[in-house]
Amino acid sequence: MILNRIRHPYHPFIMIKSPGKTYMIKKGIILSALVISLGVFFGCGKEGSMGPLKVGEENPRYFADQTGRAVYLSGAHTWNNLVEMTTGPGGDHFDYEAFLAYLESYHHNFFRLWAWDLMNWNTSANHEAHGRLLHVYPKPWLRTGPGTALDGEPRFDLTAFNPEYFRRLEERVQMAEDHGIYLAVMLFEGWGTQFSPGAYRSHPFHPHNNIQDLPLSEEDSARLEIYSLAHKEITALQESYVQKVIETVNAFDNVLYEISNENHPRSTPWQYHMIRFVKETESGMGKSHPVGMTFQYRGGSNHDLFDSPADWISPNPEGGYREDPPAGTGEKVIITDTDHLWGIGGNRQWVWKSFFRGLNPIFMDPYKGKVLERGAGSDWAEEIRTAMGYSRQVAGKVDLQHLVPSGRLASSGYCLAHPGKEYLVYVPDDQPVTVDLGNAPGKFRPIWYNTADGTESEGQHISGGTMITVSSPFREGEAILHLRR
Repeated sequence: MILNRIRHPYHPFIMIKSPGKTYMIKKGIILSALVISLGVFFGCGKEGSMGPLKVGEENPRYFADQTGRAVYLSGAHTWNNLVEMTTGPGGDHFDYEAFLAYLESYHHNFFRLWAWDLMNWNTSANHEAHGRLLHVYPKPWLRTGPGTALDGEPRFDLTAFNPEYFRRLEERVQMAEDHGIYLAVMLFEGWGTQFSPGAYRSHPFHPHNNIQDLPLSEEDSARLEIYSLAHKEITALQESYVQKVIETVNAFDNVLYEISNENHPRSTPWQYHMIRFVKETESGMGKSHPVGMTFQYRGGSNHDLFDSPADWISPNPEGGYREDPPAGTGEKVIITDTDHLWGIGGNRQWVWKSFFRGLNPIFMDPYKGKVLERGAGSDWAEEIRTAMGYSRQVAGKVDLQHLVPSGRLASSGYCLAHPGKEYLVYVPDDQPVTVDLGNAPGKFRPIWYNTADGTESEGQHISGGTMITVSSPFREGEAILHLRR
């Protein structure tokens, strides 16, 4: 049976530890049976051999661990999971350990570890009913002065790294690895610099906020030059910071890198440069990790993502990534993110459609609503979290290394197939779906997965060599059919 995800923090839970992994288990469950199920379903210890991940050789739609096993990534992320975002000093601090337990409770295995370049975030730019000015700390650099920045505090020395920031970074990557969770270390954040009111005055690179005498004007338009190759002095400072990040996290197996969240479209050459810089820097170190480039907002093109030297990308809605995602071809590992498709939004059908097109879906989670309130506590967000966890459970039941998107084989348009050997078919509602097994004679063992509650049901053997028609056996309608020899 596929295990239901265990809610946290909404229900009491207890902790079960096995070598290298911690499970948060809801009280009242018969532990002996559950431990057996966990051992069979998840395997012992961390997921596979953890990493570092590399693009899969046999199925490059997914990353592979060091044994070559395909790793499907899915999970939720939220903005303040690295730096604090509070309305003032002594505000409500982010409980990172509880966040990791929350991800585990849904069986998630990936999130973005957010950077935030500005000293604050004015959430009125996000169309919140009650916009707030959030103070963001710690920052990567020390505030040594001389001189006072625009916020009344000492100016930054952009050559002096802040030990508190990098200690926090290292600790949080380590904690995620201890939980068997991968993360993308975000190096820069571009959306806030473009759209948060007063953003440039809140940026450490503003000429009045540091002691470096950078060649930037005080005009607001100059803020976009920060994420370009226009000034060698700025690029050198950014490279030094990126190198410090790499030195801090290179030893870990669970790391991916993301150059920048939603930077402006003209940042493309700068992002390509930074991707190459990360790869070149790591080439002389102990480990190499995947590097990603995400949708450039506003006006960026998916073409620029596919043309990049990145290992993974997160596209914008063009091409149908919201309603009817195009199939992944293996040209890039695609981590499709509600953040770049809706901002805050999505639905559970999108999770399954993305999964069946060879993509890795992740969710921009409002979590407890402490940063942005919209969507916090909503049913639709809960359905997305649950569906992502169930999709990971299904992925663990199949030979993902050899399954490829084969929509033409099912009338629903959603099928993963290892032709002649294994088929996974998405039945989106209570309507019958036809499956083409014409080139697959012989018997198949059918297993139905209920997307509503994670349970499974085994059916009578099905004969191939022809077209078959199937219908969901579940009252809810939506289901997945798994056919295997």
